[in-house]
Amino acid sequence: MKNLNSKCVVVIPCFNEAATIGQLITGIKRHISTVIVVDDGSSDDTAAKAEAAGAVAIRHTTNAGKGAALTTGLRHASEKGFAWAVTMDGDGQHSPEDIPNFLPAASNAALIIGNRMRNPQAMPGLRRFVNRWMSQRLSRRAGQWLPDSQCGFRMLRLDAWARLPLRTTHFEIESEMLLAFAAAKYPIQFVPIQVIYKSEQSKIHPLVDSWRWFRWWWKSKTTSHFSEVNPRNVIVKRET
Repeated sequence: MKNLNSKCVVVIPCFNEAATIGQLITGIKRHISTVIVVDDGSSDDTAAKAEAAGAVAIRHTTNAGKGAALTTGLRHASEKGFAWAVTMDGDGQHSPEDIPNFLPAASNAALIIGNRMRNPQAMPGLRRFVNRWMSQRLSRRAGQWLPDSQCGFRMLRLDAWARLPLRTTHFEIESEMLLAFAAAKYPIQFVPIQVIYKSEQSKIHPLVDSWRWFRWWWKSKTTSHFSEVNPRNVIVKRET
């Protein structure tokens, strides 16, 4: 695990997260030393707070979307020679204390995803419903059980990610990435994480982002080839 730490970086796409980003980075650095924050056109001092906490800050001059920010951060990590990246949100919904859950899974998976759905009671009811609805449909498409398809707390192998034809630039990136790893037959594993919801304002626009997801969903139906995906490629780690 210690050796993997030197090959792993945390990538955080951010939009106006100055209130939470510093404390988040401090917690992350107890587990992984390098953090890349992509400030996606924030109007506050997110980038300055990130740099003050010891992160590398990359700035988008305008808001391009979560998918675009992730692509920027992951590409930078790959160019710097990292083998793995952990992706986290900047609003405090992901706990750095859950990072150790991901690291052991790197020996047998290319994509490891946090699973909040074992104990989802702290998740707002509408989000819980939407997550389950999307996860059911994505599971059918992929031929695999994907219990928490919308969780952005992930660990991925950068060489595998670089081979995937990912195109989306907003919140549909979580779904597109998951199906792309499945279609490429890369092993996927889910590990338990905490469910944290506070008073933060969601960056998801219910109408606009729902429309974007459905547009991606229907377009992907004509280009995806999931019939040969092996259901045994996905592992869900049970809580003890």
